[in-house]
Amino acid sequence: MSLRHYTPRANRRRGVSGTARKILGTVLTISILLQVAYPLSHGQMLEWVTIFGVYAGAMTMVLHAIYSFGWRYAATYLGVSLLFAFVVEQVGVQTGWPFGDHTFDSSLGVMIYGVPLVIPFVWVMLAHPILVAARRVTRNWTFIYGGAVMMAWHLFIDPQLATAHRIQWTATASHVPFEKELPLSNPMGWLFTGMLLIAILHLVLPKERRKHGAEFATVDIFLTWTLVAGLIDYLFFFHRPETAVFAGLAYAIILAPYFFSRWLGQPGD
Repeated sequence: MSLRHYTPRANRRRGVSGTARKILGTVLTISILLQVAYPLSHGQMLEWVTIFGVYAGAMTMVLHAIYSFGWRYAATYLGVSLLFAFVVEQVGVQTGWPFGDHTFDSSLGVMIYGVPLVIPFVWVMLAHPILVAARRVTRNWTFIYGGAVMMAWHLFIDPQLATAHRIQWTATASHVPFEKELPLSNPMGWLFTGMLLIAILHLVLPKERRKHGAEFATVDIFLTWTLVAGLIDYLFFFHRPETAVFAGLAYAIILAPYFFSRWLGQPGD
């Protein structure tokens, strides 16, 4: 007998319309292509790829939220994530807490009191897929798992931003293993702020999906692509195999319970 759960055809959740699938697939593809272009771009092109890559990723997740849970869920998730991110990032820039002393470079676009407008949309891009994964893995410790995923994701992205001088960190004695650009406070900050954001979203957002909702394949692709792209970039473009191994293992181990659960399957997937 297969270890996977057999789901009768009659019990399977009906997906969204063909048009909705095409729209979601197109935006997701654009997001991935912009990430593919990132290590291949330089100068002004790299700046635009960085900014629009974030916006495309955020748009993908907002669309998936709409198609999966409805407009109320999507609007609440978008509003809470943007407000939370703006407040946390402002506190971070002005006080150095909880991520460590840092400043953003003007190449990230329009600034609001030292925080680029694009930065809160990074939180939007992450909040929905991480909440989906956390709710799938655990009922009682959703916020802890979500914070851990948030921290692991930034082990990939923050060294890239630091190397490209998009973020300038104040050097400290304690830094992330193999990532001297990042103070140890950075992943700890992402862990605790991620836990708080996921706790809020888990509290205020409904868990019930639409009867004709989008599948979670978009979330799976996004989370998997983060690992694949990170490994390829650090191994073949940035020539930092130690970062690829360290960040890759951390991310893969933390996401393993989610993907194992998805592999087993359950009615309505």
